[in-house]
Amino acid sequence: MRITSFGLTFLVAGTFAVLPVRAETFLLPSPTATVVGESHWIAADRRESLLDAARRNGLGFSDMKQANPDVDMWVPRDGAQVLLPTSFVLPNARRRGVVVNIAEYRLYFYHERDGQDMVATFPISIGRMDWQTPLGDWRVTRKRTHPTWRPPKSIIAEYAADGEVLPRVVPPGPDNPLGDYAINLSAPGYLIHGTNKPRGVGMQVTHGCLRMLPEDIEWLFPQVPTGLPVTIVNQPVKIGWRDGRLYLEAHPALEDRGAEEIDSLIDRIRASAQAARVILDVQAMRRVLIERRGVPTPISPSLEPVQAAAGGR
Repeated sequence: MRITSFGLTFLVAGTFAVLPVRAETFLLPSPTATVVGESHWIAADRRESLLDAARRNGLGFSDMKQANPDVDMWVPRDGAQVLLPTSFVLPNARRRGVVVNIAEYRLYFYHERDGQDMVATFPISIGRMDWQTPLGDWRVTRKRTHPTWRPPKSIIAEYAADGEVLPRVVPPGPDNPLGDYAINLSAPGYLIHGTNKPRGVGMQVTHGCLRMLPEDIEWLFPQVPTGLPVTIVNQPVKIGWRDGRLYLEAHPALEDRGAEEIDSLIDRIRASAQAARVILDVQAMRRVLIERRGVPTPISPSLEPVQAAAGGR
């Protein structure tokens, strides 16, 4: 099993009983290299859920569910082959600050370390269909440790409609849904924050905020300054380059955000590949777009491109 922590990768034989992982951090070798990480197979242990393996490997519910559609998420069969989808095509967005792709329930943090360009990536929860996470370009406006939560009237009313009483002020502590850290965005009322319900990370369950695992936001919080740009996009289909090959990664489209037809996607990817003068494996491309397992898959021979088919903006 691969364990990646702050750019160090090594293998551990066995099942899910491994050391905890805090951050998937990758070196960015060049502007045209847009695929990072490696996916790995492990043997399941039915005494632990796939979410236990996910949390230790920088993954969330949606990651594991998409990559392993035939494996029981909660009680996997002993010895079942489980894919850890820990490789990623970077979103088509400028490589600066925080970039969130809601379609893959994932946050990317671009930064420098020892003069080298790096990206760290984390699973997140996003807004429900009736409480959409806002797309666009935002910035960090405020940071708080052990935040107090003052729920808006709309959320108080929602709880009341279900027969529950939500306090107007929720103090710091284990009952606070913001967890121990909160990062306010310039989108009014929206935050990046921790959680007291980590099993919900990787689901569409929030009131629009971006929810992170406690250990992930603890790592991210001190590195995010006020004023840092935060870009939120919706890209269920991503294409990128690594080692001269074109890769395709596809996720199910969010129901509340619309979807692009497969034939239209194929035409668009063909146009990008033609501009880069590469030959596509159309069968592999169609299979990825149909299965949508969230795993970067090569769809061209290993040839050096004339230009990248998917660049940042």
